[in-house]
Amino acid sequence: MFDSIKQLFGMGPSVDFASLVQNGAVIVDVRTPGEYASGHIRESVNIPLDRLQNNLSKLSKQKPIITCCASGMRSASAKSMLQAAGYTAVYNGGGWSGLQRQLH
Repeated sequence: MFDSIKQLFGMGPSVDFASLVQNGAVIVDVRTPGEYASGHIRESVNIPLDRLQNNLSKLSKQKPIITCCASGMRSASAKSMLQAAGYTAVYNGGGWSGLQRQLH
């Protein structure tokens, strides 16, 4: 059942996040600025979820995007929002600390 939930949020084990980043993927951290300041993945971009819709022009549709947050819920919402806006290569990286471990 947990695997089904992970798939629903686009967090399956089949995604090689490290490879995506090596090939130019952008990590978008959708937590608040305060959360981001307390720790984040180096070179990630902080665009809080409630500001994402108004900042789509900062993101290229030509590069893969990995969303992350504290637990994976806001990043799942961000993934859906980006896909609805026409971004095709969007991945939910889940919680930022877990994603960071997968990148190293």
